[in-house]
Amino acid sequence: MRVTPKDPDKAEGITAKFFEASKKLRGRIPNSVRAWAHIPHIAKFFLPFSITLQREAGGGLLSSKIKEMVVIKTSHVNSCTY
Repeated sequence: MRVTPKDPDKAEGITAKFFEASKKLRGRIPNSVRAWAHIPHIAKFFLPFSITLQREAGGGLLSSKIKEMVVIKTSHVNSCTY
């Protein structure tokens, strides 16, 4: 089953606020956030944790560059076409 990403331009209510928060924290609205927007009441709690994990500091020891390399390699190993 595939999840169709929600369109930020058509979002209303809590979903629109979720998109706003993501854009403010990340500077953009990635497709993962557009997918999470189907369950914004849960996703709004996930957003701060995901931002912390992706950025440097926040208690982590790895640089953002290394973290992104791990994401790309993991996707490659799992034959992810995205």
